[in-house]
Amino acid sequence: MTPPGAGPLSSRHAPARHSSGRPGSPRRRARSAVALVLATLAACRAAESTSAAPASSEVAPPAAVAAEPDVDPRLAAGRTATRRFFEGDDAPLWASFTPDMQAFLGGQPAALAAFRLQVETELGSELEVLSEELVDQGEQTVYVRTSRFDKLEQRFQVVFAMDADGAFTGFSIQPVRAEAPTGYLDYRTKTELHLPFEGEWTVFWGGRTLEQNYHTAYPDQRFAYDLLVMRDGSSHTGDGTSLEDYHCWGLRVLAPGRGRVHAAGDGHEDNAPGVMDSENALGNHVILDHGNGEYSFLAHLQKGSVAVEVGDEVEVGTLLGLCGNSGNTSEPHIHYHLQDTPDFGAGRGMPPQFVDYVADGEPVERGEPVRPQVVRNR
Repeated sequence: MTPPGAGPLSSRHAPARHSSGRPGSPRRRARSAVALVLATLAACRAAESTSAAPASSEVAPPAAVAAEPDVDPRLAAGRTATRRFFEGDDAPLWASFTPDMQAFLGGQPAALAAFRLQVETELGSELEVLSEELVDQGEQTVYVRTSRFDKLEQRFQVVFAMDADGAFTGFSIQPVRAEAPTGYLDYRTKTELHLPFEGEWTVFWGGRTLEQNYHTAYPDQRFAYDLLVMRDGSSHTGDGTSLEDYHCWGLRVLAPGRGRVHAAGDGHEDNAPGVMDSENALGNHVILDHGNGEYSFLAHLQKGSVAVEVGDEVEVGTLLGLCGNSGNTSEPHIHYHLQDTPDFGAGRGMPPQFVDYVADGEPVERGEPVRPQVVRNR
């Protein structure tokens, strides 16, 4: 969300929000390109509350971009902010950040100059703007600009997130991601899997493409899910500053299939909304060995709620714990993924096909839910 953001197991946010195992997810990352990220979206919670609706346009090289008339004001704001950053016009750019964003950057405009020097050293100058895009994410709009730079062949994205008042809540420059290669595209799940919850939940991140699922960039979470409960278009009541505001907080998380508990972790504190614990990415969690080379990971459970121990045999529907907000996640949700080893971060993700469920009111005998479907067991 991460996030739409932090790596997998993070939170549902990502664009550039909430997951887990990047819920919306933690990981070891390459230092060079990813080190250029100055700040992921500071208000990632808003990114998880609705589906992204991109509106893109092809653009000319940098020199011509600012001169286009009659553009969307949000697009113009993103272009202006980008120009100010690259030209060193830091005072007005700094003033356009929210107080929270300024604090996140250390409270000093000098952070912009230091980041610009890093970009110039490692990427060089922006040579060409390949595309621009506005992504609506709840109360935020994200400006995404894909460009080529003169020192690297890889494409990079300049990302500015802005609130309804036009103030910037996030800023990053990051490499363009792609779906991780996988040998499991045609794989059929051996375990009979059921959705790991009761009632109706929304697939916030899920599917096989980056547009549907930011987890797809990570080999171990290539087919992962972030699941939450939405009501009236929101994952929470009020302003979402309390964990109790979230509709899925404290709901039962169930075993999706038969197996044995390989690992169970409890005792991690639940994060306040918007705060993530990247050091303990899974948070409170359960890993199930299905006995056939398939392992289910369920993460971000509520502290003190884990109801199973290592070695326990479970059946479909066995209570594993309660939905929480522990680990690398910005708001309560269930993170689920299937992989071919029990070692977090070291295996390869496998596509979980669930059986006997309903998606957007239509019965499904066997399938893979995708964002933004509303799903439940039959």
